[in-house]
Amino acid sequence: MVTAREIMLLINLSIVLYVLFDYILMGYAGSGGQELEPMQNAQPRQTHPWIRQFMSYLAAEKNASPHTCRNYQRDLEQFESFLKKSNTCLTPSGEMDVGKVDRLVLRRYLSFLHKKNKKSSIARKVSTLRSFFKYLVREQLASTNPAKSISSPKREKILPTTLTVDEAFRLVESPAGEHDQPSLRDQAILELLYSSGIRVSELVGLNLKQLDLDLGIVRVMGKRKKERIAPVGSKAMESLRAYLKERGDMEEEEPLFVNRRGGRLTSRSVGRLVKKYTKRAGIFRNISPHTLRHTFATHLLDSGADIREIQEMLGHASLSTTQRYTHLTLGKLMEVYDKAHPRSFGAAAYDKEKKE
Repeated sequence: MVTAREIMLLINLSIVLYVLFDYILMGYAGSGGQELEPMQNAQPRQTHPWIRQFMSYLAAEKNASPHTCRNYQRDLEQFESFLKKSNTCLTPSGEMDVGKVDRLVLRRYLSFLHKKNKKSSIARKVSTLRSFFKYLVREQLASTNPAKSISSPKREKILPTTLTVDEAFRLVESPAGEHDQPSLRDQAILELLYSSGIRVSELVGLNLKQLDLDLGIVRVMGKRKKERIAPVGSKAMESLRAYLKERGDMEEEEPLFVNRRGGRLTSRSVGRLVKKYTKRAGIFRNISPHTLRHTFATHLLDSGADIREIQEMLGHASLSTTQRYTHLTLGKLMEVYDKAHPRSFGAAAYDKEKKE
């Protein structure tokens, strides 16, 4: 026989289950069998409309890459968040008021950035603000550009990481000997990165029609959607032919490099495979796909290539950019010094030989 106490317990349990079920229905979005997420956390971030407008301008008129647009938007949203948290330059509704931003506000923001950011990151954020306010002035959404007179911090001069010739050979040949499609693909990727110096974003964006193995060239779409022609070395062409033979028949619009599911390979996947083969080659340093780009330029420079030609192959608009990407090795510097300077070891040896 059920007692009154047990009946009350059952009633209370039913109430608890009803409230819990009602909470789930009201507080969570329908997920169609997926993991449920609270609706309050599913709200998208409300970006200022002028920031969204500026992003559209960058993509449509400036031909900025998706990566560049993401960085610009992240920088501007960080600035907007700083204004809101410091309760500065806001409208009565709590939105960012661009018209109230002046040099003093920007200097306080820079002081805030210096606590946790490198100089290179701060310089990029200042450049973003300068471009943003310049656009607002052009569109007559702001009267002045307060970021115009703000100087960027001096960037640290960091020499790029490069591989020696022996290390580069070991790396690009590390997948050799295996004839399955992923291994042939990986070797073709490593050979192409080293022989052409293209960016990893350019590599993963390649379609079959952009590759011409008869001429030994590849047409890549660089930054700001500028097309250029990059060379493809003989070893890279051999690897590419072996990989394409294993792939079989392909349409011209198909991605050149694909994953196991047939989808276009991503930059992150290429980064992982470079690290994988770096370890296999016995190179215990932090090597990325961009290291092969640095190595390509450095080895050309060391072999006597003109820096203007390297600039064109890398697709740089400014020569100063190429000078940051490439650097002379100490051995090359000493070799040039010995040959050219009248008081060097080479000159002394020449004088001694002449006297004898």
